[in-house]
Amino acid sequence: MPGTELKSIGSLKKGSSIVIEGAACRVTDVSVSRPGKHGHAKVRLQAVGIIDDKKREIVMPGHDNVEVPLLEKRSAQVLSVSNDTANLMDMESFETYALPIPEELKDKVTEGSEVLIWEILDAKIIKQIK
Repeated sequence: MPGTELKSIGSLKKGSSIVIEGAACRVTDVSVSRPGKHGHAKVRLQAVGIIDDKKREIVMPGHDNVEVPLLEKRSAQVLSVSNDTANLMDMESFETYALPIPEELKDKVTEGSEVLIWEILDAKIIKQIK
């Protein structure tokens, strides 16, 4: 099960992953303000939730550490499709579970096809058709 690791906020770039408010997010913008006479440089990060697409923003000193989610990519076979949900079987552990089908893959996910699953924090999402 993937968890998180600590990284310096100053080392994060656009496209990196970060945990903000308990949600895994993809960094969309990074800006650094100059340090004052006795202060530290401040980093302002804007990010979008990987699962919920919500915009989030944090500001903190550039030397602080933040949680970065560990991402695990797995293959799964589609056993059946009903409405907007796919029943999947993990290709390694053979465990079965149901996941909602993302809007952009609705007509592409078919019975017997193979999909790429992202396991991030405590969530699983269908990312693409293999």
